[in-house]
Amino acid sequence: MKILFSGGGTGGHFYPIIAIAQGVNQIIEREKLVGVKIYFMSDSPYDERLLFENDITFKKASAGKLRKYFSLRNYFVDPFKTIWGIITATWKIFWLYPDVIFGKGGYASFPALWAARILRIPVFIHESDSIPGRVNLIVGKWGIVKRIAVSYPEAINYFPEGKTALTGNPIRRELLEPVKKGSHEYFGLEKDVPVIFIVGGSQGAMNINDVIVDSLPELVEKYQIVHHTGKDHFREVAGRAAFLLEKNVNKGRYKPYAFLDEVALKMIAGVASLVISRAGSTIFEIASWGIPSIIIPIPEEISRDQRKNAFSYARVSDAIVLEERNLSSSILISEINRVMNDEKLQERMKEGATKFAKKDAAIKIAEELIKLGLQHEQ
Repeated sequence: MKILFSGGGTGGHFYPIIAIAQGVNQIIEREKLVGVKIYFMSDSPYDERLLFENDITFKKASAGKLRKYFSLRNYFVDPFKTIWGIITATWKIFWLYPDVIFGKGGYASFPALWAARILRIPVFIHESDSIPGRVNLIVGKWGIVKRIAVSYPEAINYFPEGKTALTGNPIRRELLEPVKKGSHEYFGLEKDVPVIFIVGGSQGAMNINDVIVDSLPELVEKYQIVHHTGKDHFREVAGRAAFLLEKNVNKGRYKPYAFLDEVALKMIAGVASLVISRAGSTIFEIASWGIPSIIIPIPEEISRDQRKNAFSYARVSDAIVLEERNLSSSILISEINRVMNDEKLQERMKEGATKFAKKDAAIKIAEELIKLGLQHEQ
């Protein structure tokens, strides 16, 4: 049996694919299945280490973006990338001929899914957001799509009844369980001072970074800050923070990082009292960790789904949602203090996050994916 995953372009698409592939490999080992091969098709491998570690073979197919803002590339470059991607994807998939294709959404999944339509290969798609992306909205209406999984209950209404199920978002197994032992030592943290973890998604978020840096002199009086700045912003953020805290006796309580790997994320999940985050796939990791959170979605004019994601999560988890247009140092500090000074609120947030989390999403999707593949193989 051959399974082809498609998607990528961002961590929000790529990492759930890895989580499901881990589930597939777990079932292969448990059920003693033989001859199962896993492939990943996208415009780039995104993370070659994770592909190698999970025994996934990469197949390249170009894909053009459809930007929401005006760009000449929408008319003169990217359509041709997509057309060429469909041609190359169809050719490669014809010779590979997988038994099932999994689409994670996003522009990078479209060539493989169009090829699946031409070759009549069954498809399983997954939607991470409360408002589905354009590719999944289009593909979800095709007859070759046999199963549709969604992360938010609101997304069910956009897809055909009978094919769609609420599964939650797949999370890599190495991130599911926080690690407390040795975590303070790992980050060089004081054991009696609360820890706040700040993450702006896989690429960081400059607007959030700016407000955090401005708030640091006051925050480090009470808290320790582990800050995932994003690789592109690290030097500027770390430099500004060092200048602001140069003479502050608590400057060691601020820990900026360009990138945090799986080990570091498990460690910070074990000691963080509060997470400040965007409203992308990180929400599902926060929920699985059962940590109170303040969610700052990308503005609606840039990303229509994050605001809906944030409020959908908040309805269950009691998370605080701060809109970026209202974000300021004073408001953020006030909300942080409100959460950290209210133990009952923290307990409600923890219980709500745990209720929202669906830790078995990856294995459930993997089981259904293998079932579809076996049906087609026969």
